[in-house]
Amino acid sequence: MIEEGQRILLAGKGRKFYVRAGSGTFSTDLGMLDLDQAVGVNPGDTLTSHTGVIFTILVPRPTDFFEHSKRSGAPMLPKDIGLVIAYTGMNTRDTVLDAGTGSGIAAIFFGNIAKSVKSYEIRPDFARLAARNIEEAGLKNVEVVAAGMLDATGTFDIVHLDMTITPEHITHAYSLLVPGGYLACYNPFLEHMFVVMDTAQGLFSETTCHEAIGREMTRSPRGTRPSTRVCHSGYITIARK
Repeated sequence: MIEEGQRILLAGKGRKFYVRAGSGTFSTDLGMLDLDQAVGVNPGDTLTSHTGVIFTILVPRPTDFFEHSKRSGAPMLPKDIGLVIAYTGMNTRDTVLDAGTGSGIAAIFFGNIAKSVKSYEIRPDFARLAARNIEEAGLKNVEVVAAGMLDATGTFDIVHLDMTITPEHITHAYSLLVPGGYLACYNPFLEHMFVVMDTAQGLFSETTCHEAIGREMTRSPRGTRPSTRVCHSGYITIARK
């Protein structure tokens, strides 16, 4: 059942609107919607605009928060987050340290899988934004800490770093991991990836690096071809203790 103040998606006529249930009237080019009518109904129920356009009420998934949440910068793409989840084997038993929270998008994906996530963000303004996004995602198992990753303590099954990484960050991550745990680092540039690999190979039992590449397909009446968008997004280094 949808609660007052909960984030919802309204989908209709090929459009999606990211709104809050119970927040009054919402104006669109497809008509006015009474968001108070979304409170107390179930996902899959509908709202009708004053022009008669029907919208289906949906509960946002992590991919929707990537698309619609307020951002503090460029978050990791879902495909890159997916590589981290796949190559670390992240599961419901895992405790995860995430550093370089940014908008909190990766933490939202992780929080829907892992037992708990503790995310460190050195910029207080970014940490506040991420905490709001995570709260709107309805996650109680994700904590945002406004501090640097080097201040982190405890033990974790997985450490994920999406930030400017120094050798000190790698050695500290090693000290925080349980035996057999994984470090995952996202780097947009080769030079930063070299720092990660050179340091990790002296500590961890296994170290591999993957270039994150993906191509969307464009289909039109003329034919089908790969999208002209840039397919490279970054490098993901996985190291096992």
